[in-house]
Amino acid sequence: MKRQVYLSMKSLEEAREIFFTRFDPGQRTGVETVDAGESAGRVTAEPVFARRSAPSYHCSAMDGIAVRAELTYGTTEREPKILKLGRDAVWVNTGQPLPGAFDAVIMVEKVHQIDENTLEIRSPAYPWQHVRKVGEDIVATQLLFPQNHVVRPYDVGALISGGVFSVRVWEQPRVAIIPTGSELLCHRDMGEDERLEEGRIIEYNSLVLAALVRQYRALPRVYDIVQDREDEIRSALTRAVESDAHLVIINAGSSAGTRDYTVHLIREMGEVLVHGVAMMPGKPTILGVVNQKPVVGNPGYAVSSTLSFDQFIRPLLCNLQGFPAPGPRTLLVQPTRDIPSKVGTEEFLRVNIGKVGDRYVATPLARAAGSITSLTRAEGILRIPAMSEGVGQDQETEAELIVEEEELKGTVVIIGSHDITIDILGDEIRRTGKNIRISSGNVGSLGGLLALRRGRCHMAGSHLLDTSTGEYNVSYIRRYVKGIRVSVFHLTLREQGLMVIKGNPKGIRGIEDLAGKDISFVNRQAGSGTRVLFDHYLKQAGISPEAVMGYGHEEFTHMAVAVDVLSGAADAGMGIYAAARALGLDFIPVAREQYDLIIPTAMLDQPNIQAVLETIRSGHFRERIFSLGGYDPSRSGELFMEVN
Repeated sequence: MKRQVYLSMKSLEEAREIFFTRFDPGQRTGVETVDAGESAGRVTAEPVFARRSAPSYHCSAMDGIAVRAELTYGTTEREPKILKLGRDAVWVNTGQPLPGAFDAVIMVEKVHQIDENTLEIRSPAYPWQHVRKVGEDIVATQLLFPQNHVVRPYDVGALISGGVFSVRVWEQPRVAIIPTGSELLCHRDMGEDERLEEGRIIEYNSLVLAALVRQYRALPRVYDIVQDREDEIRSALTRAVESDAHLVIINAGSSAGTRDYTVHLIREMGEVLVHGVAMMPGKPTILGVVNQKPVVGNPGYAVSSTLSFDQFIRPLLCNLQGFPAPGPRTLLVQPTRDIPSKVGTEEFLRVNIGKVGDRYVATPLARAAGSITSLTRAEGILRIPAMSEGVGQDQETEAELIVEEEELKGTVVIIGSHDITIDILGDEIRRTGKNIRISSGNVGSLGGLLALRRGRCHMAGSHLLDTSTGEYNVSYIRRYVKGIRVSVFHLTLREQGLMVIKGNPKGIRGIEDLAGKDISFVNRQAGSGTRVLFDHYLKQAGISPEAVMGYGHEEFTHMAVAVDVLSGAADAGMGIYAAARALGLDFIPVAREQYDLIIPTAMLDQPNIQAVLETIRSGHFRERIFSLGGYDPSRSGELFMEVN
């Protein structure tokens, strides 16, 4: 075998582009179903929706007595009230179902037992005091997790609580690891105190690679050590690419020596995409394709092997499972001495990092590619660009930390009015493969505008009606977001109305029926667009808020209002049609309103913001929203106007 030569060595960026372009970034492993109890660490292959509400019954949140709240009104320290057990009160423990006739719990500490059947209380209870209502934690049909979500340990509890006992997840990629080298010896074949024969090396790269594979939720399959003979390596590679492995790694034999057969065999059996990458350590890396599977010729030196894994194998394993490879967490450091570097090769230099005074300093460790301890001792890595001659000791530069996991990035914070479409947006943007998480805070439309003004969010969701003009949001933006130029984008038109129990037993026909009758109402919080709309129609009907029983009973989301109606805590509540439909309630239309996203104009060039806008303009997103019922997303993502 002739010595191989790096005829066309690629830069790291070129090599990554060639390799990852060959394999569709949207390509995934297969889908399998796993028991929810065993799903921690797996990645969801489809959105997961709750199958049942939790709690599924009204239950006591405290140890104490269950009572009818109205019977306790007027109770004071000076005028205590006597209750009869069985008739007026029942002892309950935390988590115990609330007896049907009762609607509140008084803590045991607030109860004085006079005798076996008689209790005394010195303060009143209010309806649903110390009671966990149906759906307080989870509401049936709500989105628990979007697809491409890594299931965490506490997510398992949410799955089981929400009635989801099995989960569809991406299969874990299977990685065949073939260690090669006639000088290698498996550690299992020798004792700890046995003298190592000269010229022999204990093989550990395959074990390091296997551990890295597991770290990224894949399944390694380490082959027996293969001798440096062409026929043996060919046989092992043939077995690997014909197996069910998704990826094959051949460790060592990728350099330019006379016994480095890997590149020759990959070319013979498939295609070599790259042989030689301008990175140090890691230069001998081979990237190829055999039997439509990626094959990586991984360098034999320990540091080269791990850095090559980090640049080429790790991203591929993450992509196959639908979650992004975590990026580096960087820190500005100043070298303790000048660090020269070879022009034309990007260098990964391991460093110790410490804080001296008010700055971080970096001390270089051994450059040797075979020095595994330069990784075990390092706190960070300096990446010296290919066209740089090095880093001076007076020059600040970035170090990639390797001692901590990176904090979450790519979060878009949306604060304001609650809407189900925001949940769908969170799933849809992940479905497209973008590493963006939607974080939503339901504080009402006005609260969203105030958060935007204070710089606490990327965008606000609002549907505030100006009752004097019939226009949505603009006058409120001018009043509450002064001095900040914002862009208003349509999200959807939606149907607002009264949600009532199936069959509408109280015969409610509209808002005018809420006054002067035995009808209890559940309201939205002050400052929400729904509250503004409801107050507007109350005024139009000539009804005072005091005339509506339950006007002060507030919830913060449409689904919470729907749950109150479903559970009997209220006879009617104002909300959107989609919430009523989700829980099987009847719906009495009241108005069609405009729900917008308000974004500071200065943020529009940010990639995450652009990704959100692209998503809500997409046909797939609009189809999903339309299918919920009560929505018209035909203008979703359209710029309505700029304000201020």
